[in-house]
Amino acid sequence: VSCDDNEDKEGGFVVRESSQKGVYTVSVFTKTSSAHGDIRHYQIKVSEAGQFYLAEKHTFTSIPEVIHYHEHNAAGLVTRLRYAVGPMGSCVPATSGFSSEKWEINPSELTFMKELGSGQFGVVRLGKWRAQHRVAIKAIREGAMYEEDFIEEAKVMMRLCHPKLVQLYGVCLQQRPLLIVAEFMENGCLLNFLRQRRRSLTEAWLLSMCQDVCEGMEYLEGQSFLHRDLAARNCLVNDHKVVKVSDFGMTRYVLDNQYTSSSGAKFPVKWSPPEVLHYSKYSSKSDVWSFGVVMWEIYSEGRTPFENRSNLDVVNEITRGVRLYRPHRATQPLFTIMYQCWHEKPQGRPSFSELLEEIRKLAEHPDSHTLLL
Repeated sequence: VSCDDNEDKEGGFVVRESSQKGVYTVSVFTKTSSAHGDIRHYQIKVSEAGQFYLAEKHTFTSIPEVIHYHEHNAAGLVTRLRYAVGPMGSCVPATSGFSSEKWEINPSELTFMKELGSGQFGVVRLGKWRAQHRVAIKAIREGAMYEEDFIEEAKVMMRLCHPKLVQLYGVCLQQRPLLIVAEFMENGCLLNFLRQRRRSLTEAWLLSMCQDVCEGMEYLEGQSFLHRDLAARNCLVNDHKVVKVSDFGMTRYVLDNQYTSSSGAKFPVKWSPPEVLHYSKYSSKSDVWSFGVVMWEIYSEGRTPFENRSNLDVVNEITRGVRLYRPHRATQPLFTIMYQCWHEKPQGRPSFSELLEEIRKLAEHPDSHTLLL
């Protein structure tokens, strides 16, 4: 959890698996010890009786109960757990009361509220799960998706859990349309967010948005999971202005070949590297190219890359070695990071973990890179 996610929110926390498999850690952000804030890590321990606890006297039969207790009582922690930065339910192990096979959601546990918009597959609505958790519910339009393939893969996607990925909670298969239940992101898609906020977004925010996306992508890269359609329109923003990557891997299930064929009118040509345009060769390094374009979208405050160029022109230009210009808000060191993502050959591009290191360096020393303007 990087501090700027929680900005100055005392008690922001995330539950994650430790380096030891099956051991879970709660990381809490606090300002008690220093003005800038500090992150404390607590391991969730198991008593001899098989009970879970963070503070010895307070043991529970499941991890969610431990979290719930400490949301109300600090009891030995530096502060109580005020709000989850990362998704809860899916981050905890099967033994803890959230079964990892619980990926099928009973539709009777969902309440539908207002419509949020419509995506590639159909209408997305705000809803509640079990009358308390706010969720986004996507109804899959008939004929929009290879449903069987998606249902198989949904189990894998549910296990992807990171504070910078939009969490998939489950699917409803018992009726049609098929429903996908996911984390609700209050501020909607990053592209609209950038266009609406423009000048009100500080340089530090722009960089922290790039870092958020990069952290989510570094996790996917580590899991050998390809996004295939990374763009600002496929990132979402929550009410703490944290950006999370959404719709990862979903293009594989789109039935509309206008989307899926590189010559199709809806194919994301302006976000794609030469090897995808010419040979449909996807890799983590093709995601890196797209990430460079997302950085460009962020720093140009939501402009469209290669604005009025046709897809065919863009393919020709990219093949000739032409690249996007430096957006006016991007410093030279920042543009250098962006530009590395657009190396013509995949092996010439950095990995997400290398990119994250460079972005963190810039974030830690903001003054050093403004001097180079």
